[in-house]
Amino acid sequence: MKLIETPSQLNSKAKSVEQVCAIPNANVLNIQLRAGEEVAEHDSDKEVLIIVKKGKVRFTVEGTPVTVSEENILHMAPYEKHSLFAETDTDICVFQITP
Repeated sequence: MKLIETPSQLNSKAKSVEQVCAIPNANVLNIQLRAGEEVAEHDSDKEVLIIVKKGKVRFTVEGTPVTVSEENILHMAPYEKHSLFAETDTDICVFQITP
């Protein structure tokens, strides 16, 4: 067992992107954004699950916008191009899973 801490970074710096865990078939990232910050369009060669711990973030996936919050989970297939925009201060866990 391993308890992984993901403390808030937004008091000390703006946009924070950190890898918090790597296991054989997956990486886990913690992304923290202040309202109005964004991440430019990119893709991943892995399956991706987005779990929002706090806030609301608008993803644009292959040109289609979707709002992700604590109420839902976003799944993206490998190579789906996506960008994100923080509608509020946001704390996100990103699971990159090797198929």
